[in-house]
Amino acid sequence: MSAMLQPQILLLKEGTDTSQGKPQLVSNINACTAVADVVRTTLGPRGMDKLIHDDKGSVTISNDGATIMKLLDIVHPAAKILVDIAKSQDSEVGDGTTTVVLLAGEFLKEAKPFIEDGVHPQLLIRSYRAASTLAIERVKELATSIEGKSLEEKKGLLAKCAATTLSSKLIGGEKEFFASMVVDSVIAIGSEDRLNMIGIKKVPGGNMRDSFLVNGVAFKKTFSYAGFEQQPKKFLNPKLLLLNIELELKSEKENAEIRLTDPSQYQSIVDAEWNIIYDKLDKCVQSGAKVVLSRLAIGDLATQVLGTCELFEERQVGNERFNIFSGCPSGRTATLVLRGGADQFIEEAERSLHDAIMIVRRALKNSTVVAGGGAIDMEISRYLRQHARTIAGKSQLFINSYAKALEVIPRQLCDNAGFDATDVLNKLRQKHALPSGEGAPYGVDINTGGITDSFANFVWEPAVVKINAINAATEAACLVLSVDETVKNPKSESAQGEAAASAMGRGRGGAAFRGGRGRGMRRR
Repeated sequence: MSAMLQPQILLLKEGTDTSQGKPQLVSNINACTAVADVVRTTLGPRGMDKLIHDDKGSVTISNDGATIMKLLDIVHPAAKILVDIAKSQDSEVGDGTTTVVLLAGEFLKEAKPFIEDGVHPQLLIRSYRAASTLAIERVKELATSIEGKSLEEKKGLLAKCAATTLSSKLIGGEKEFFASMVVDSVIAIGSEDRLNMIGIKKVPGGNMRDSFLVNGVAFKKTFSYAGFEQQPKKFLNPKLLLLNIELELKSEKENAEIRLTDPSQYQSIVDAEWNIIYDKLDKCVQSGAKVVLSRLAIGDLATQVLGTCELFEERQVGNERFNIFSGCPSGRTATLVLRGGADQFIEEAERSLHDAIMIVRRALKNSTVVAGGGAIDMEISRYLRQHARTIAGKSQLFINSYAKALEVIPRQLCDNAGFDATDVLNKLRQKHALPSGEGAPYGVDINTGGITDSFANFVWEPAVVKINAINAATEAACLVLSVDETVKNPKSESAQGEAAASAMGRGRGGAAFRGGRGRGMRRR
């Protein structure tokens, strides 16, 4: 009777939505799996592209994981974690963005049956973190250093890393052509950390092989002047004059008044204005400069710099004329001029080259590489399964599930290429299980549908890419597993109400995305 008379205790505002316990955790896992399913088909050399059309009318065609994740307007709070890890992978190493999302989704998918059977999430988290540490140690053991090689050898090795990255992109058909261009551009900037020292100019028209690298600076010609057709279009070792002053008659910025007592004095004022410009031009000529670049008036004090380059050239590129300065002795910079048919194609080519540039920079700084094509993932999986047999208790099951999740990379590579994933994975397991360890570098052969020595075939990726992907994916999975309650206050719920309502009825995990209403949902 006393229990019935106890007053109800309200801790939260009226209208606050709380969901907790096992159903809440399973719902979060489903949302993350739905996000991973979106980018699943973009993995590898045979990955498909996504066409994303936003509310502003702009169209993006891409198979870059980070780009797709940014453009997806994800509203589910747990699923947003996968967007964050894709962005962090992109900013940290540049490539492996699809891999990191797939791994995180697969770790959660493998954890789901254990959660539904009543296993405490903290047991899974502890085992996953232990497995992650073991996996990273194994990657470091298997990594091969490219340090100590000559410059030409190193360039060849770096080009292999860049080609592996580009093989899964839209420009994969010309990966050797672009890989050498990327390596040359990264070496041109030396130890310079700023990525913006490599400029990318996009000129529609022509084909991919019309693209070229300028070992210096290239920019569009900004103006034409009378008789410019007769001017020389090429100078060898010219002096360059960079000005911050006007090379035209300067008008008064403020209201000015001049009182004259004699009309002849007016001519002297006009002459004085012209003398100023003539004096500037005379000094330009006396400097011996062949090329003059001026930014016009910027401040009261004029800054003048005299420089040089090996070659100045004015060149027609498509419909544009470009001023090209190459062989600048003190400037560590490079410019890639991209050509292509459609604007979307050139945009995707730029994103692809960004990934390749980041990979080459990372490989230069962390000069260890591992075999790609799913080889390193299969080897870590085998190693973890073997290690799990030495552990007593539930952890054996959890580390085994972590090892199974790592097989998603070679499996998805096969699925995307149209091969029988079960058959290929069985061959890979048998090869990696050899006691001699000779099967460690074997991965998926995308061309034949069998298996091949990825390392011998120069399918390489920097070890830092795989280490970062395993770290980030494990942390994301552990973060989702550690959440047992979600509280939505009334304000945020009303703000997202429309999005949530429109996303309902879109199938499994459909509420993770903002979009049109589902087929089975009738608007009232």
